[in-house]
Amino acid sequence: MLTPPEYRLINGRVYDAVPACLYRAHGNAQARQLASADWLVRDRRDGRYVATLHHGRARFFLRNSRPRPRADALDELLFDAAAGSGLRPVSDLEPLLAELGLDVLEYAERSGLAPVAEPVQLEYAGRDRYRRPLWLDYDAAKAWRRMRAAAGGDGVILDAISGFRSAHYQMGIFRRKLARGLTVSDILQVNTAPGFSEHHSGHALDIGTPGEPPAEERFEATAAFAWLQARAGAFGFGMSYPRGNRHGIAYEPWHWCWSEDAQS
Repeated sequence: MLTPPEYRLINGRVYDAVPACLYRAHGNAQARQLASADWLVRDRRDGRYVATLHHGRARFFLRNSRPRPRADALDELLFDAAAGSGLRPVSDLEPLLAELGLDVLEYAERSGLAPVAEPVQLEYAGRDRYRRPLWLDYDAAKAWRRMRAAAGGDGVILDAISGFRSAHYQMGIFRRKLARGLTVSDILQVNTAPGFSEHHSGHALDIGTPGEPPAEERFEATAAFAWLQARAGAFGFGMSYPRGNRHGIAYEPWHWCWSEDAQS
């Protein structure tokens, strides 16, 4: 059974669970249901709302023709919540990459990247620039709060653009870009394949600063980037994709990843 909402995300295989108080409803009926709930259960594949939980009892949203909720997946989610922290084994990547015309082993060899396991639980790290809940690994969340406070003390404002992203969320990015006419090769220059993103670990952050557009190379000209270059290492953060990186990913001055080994 899920306890009353702690500020954490339970990352199940099919569904996830998040504190209901942190999320907006998509209509009046949903608003009433969320208002009386402890947890919101979502489908990891597309983010749709599946059910709410209150004192361990599930109440499913009415969806007409939408796929029926899976009771076994909900039971599995509750089991994951009781199991506590840990990493979810990397699996089910083949269908996602096959949709993109990619082979898991070939992509790993060509890119020099390895599949990234996702945490079973993640910590609430505040809100991002768009007022969405920001989820990170427990230690990365603590480091982010400390780093952001230190930057603020130096007169520099750091914004989180995004934190944890599941492999299915990453796949959604590819689908949206493909719908806009980009090719898989184009997208792979700026996004790693689903299952291979550092964002899956809960350690990575895309960082911005007020007045600057998100995830653009011009971020390197800001005081925020200069501060990160000088100070981020002391908090365990390093820039993952400098110019000419061996993975073939475009230069990303905004993408920083936490590692205990990176602290100086």
